[in-house]
Amino acid sequence: MERPRERPVRGRPGEARHYAALDLGTNNCRLLIARPQGAGFAVVDAFSRIVRLGEGLATSGKLSDAAIERTIAALRICAEKLKRRHVILARSVATEACRQASNGSAFIERVYRETGIALDIITAEEEARLAVLGCHALLEPGDGPALVFDIGGGSTELVLVDSRGGDVPRILDWHSAPWGVVSLTEASGSAETAEDRAALYASMRARVAESFAPFASRLRTPRGTRRLLGTSGTVTTLASVHLGLAAYDRSVVDGLIVPAPAMREVSQRISGMSMAERSQVPCIGSERADLVVAGCAILETILDLWPAERLGIADRGIREGILRRLINGRIL
Repeated sequence: MERPRERPVRGRPGEARHYAALDLGTNNCRLLIARPQGAGFAVVDAFSRIVRLGEGLATSGKLSDAAIERTIAALRICAEKLKRRHVILARSVATEACRQASNGSAFIERVYRETGIALDIITAEEEARLAVLGCHALLEPGDGPALVFDIGGGSTELVLVDSRGGDVPRILDWHSAPWGVVSLTEASGSAETAEDRAALYASMRARVAESFAPFASRLRTPRGTRRLLGTSGTVTTLASVHLGLAAYDRSVVDGLIVPAPAMREVSQRISGMSMAERSQVPCIGSERADLVVAGCAILETILDLWPAERLGIADRGIREGILRRLINGRIL
């Protein structure tokens, strides 16, 4: 079945133009619907749900029936929002779980049949570029190269950029590692005692460091201050814990600059907690308690790779990158 890369929808005469971006990751399903505003856009509707599409993928090599049903249920909600908002152009993308799964293409076709949503399985390179396009505005000013990263469910993208001149930074180098919060958690298992948790965390960090090695060998020490910007549920969650928020607040977290040692301290503290203890931490809760330690391990390894003094936090990324492309034309 041939599916359109971008989906035009006929709107009503005289109504506002609405565009949509859907990002189906290994762990989350996220939708943004927006209208053009000035040089950017204003969000008019959004949806986010943890679907764990990649659950069990590391051992079975395919998307499970339960994960598919959870995800399609979420996508039906997205389809209804697209219809209700009279979206004129939408792009929906799928990432690492669908890239890896033996039944990824069959899943994409089923989604199209049952919801009308045309998902594109994008490459890791395009995923990295979209993430940069969506969040680069939050980079701290500076002349040297900056590292932008996206910790996903099934992979982690690292992008070295030059932000001097122009509206969009130039990509100098990029790397996709096969470890995200779901894949690393499933590959590493769990631990009950404090001693075992420490050993497990060390092994997680070693796995990630090995996967970063080819990129690390290409990096050179930059002149001036290292700049670092992260976009993912991991960094927004850990920043919320650092701030001691009782509930997640995007207006406080998006654009926050956190001292890197503070993020290390939060990561190490969480890695030493039991599952029950993590579940009681606000902004982690039971939904993220089993995955957050893997996120901590990946983040600390990134801080080893690019030892910046501060970490920028972005609650924006692939969806915003897609919207910028749809509304303003293809850039980056």
